[in-house]
Amino acid sequence: MIWATLGGVTIGLAVLIKHLIDWYPGAKALKKDPAKHAAALAPFLIAWCYGALGVLTVGGLIGWAFDAALWATNWLGDVALVWGVDGPMGTVSRAPTYLPLSVTGNCLVLLLTVAIFAAMKKERWRTGLKRGMWSGLGLGTSAGIAGFAAVPLAQAVNMAGAALYGAVA
Repeated sequence: MIWATLGGVTIGLAVLIKHLIDWYPGAKALKKDPAKHAAALAPFLIAWCYGALGVLTVGGLIGWAFDAALWATNWLGDVALVWGVDGPMGTVSRAPTYLPLSVTGNCLVLLLTVAIFAAMKKERWRTGLKRGMWSGLGLGTSAGIAGFAAVPLAQAVNMAGAALYGAVA
């Protein structure tokens, strides 16, 4: 498993900020119909959770794809920090509290993969889904608040997978 670097977390946060700025309808519109505008964030949030879970998938093609994507994100962010602002590089993952997915949790991630890629066929959701996955994989193993969200996500997916498949986690 590849751990997040300071650059990878910076890219994850940058993608999150970009999406929120693009999404923000303005205070007046948000007050008028908050449910509609909150629903517009759903594809991003679902894909963010999927990205955080995908980076916790240890093996297989999905795990390899997320590791490769995290490596590329780390590299891009580290280059941006070093060359852009002469900043530091370094690992910012929370290795001691890493929670791997169970067998049934991994099964659920496979089902989520099918759902996410099927949903990407809808043009209106595609951008939010891609940005959410990218932000989630960059932030999913970080040591900050976003990284801590991966622990309850992993536990929820492990429990849901056990319930779905009728197995003990």
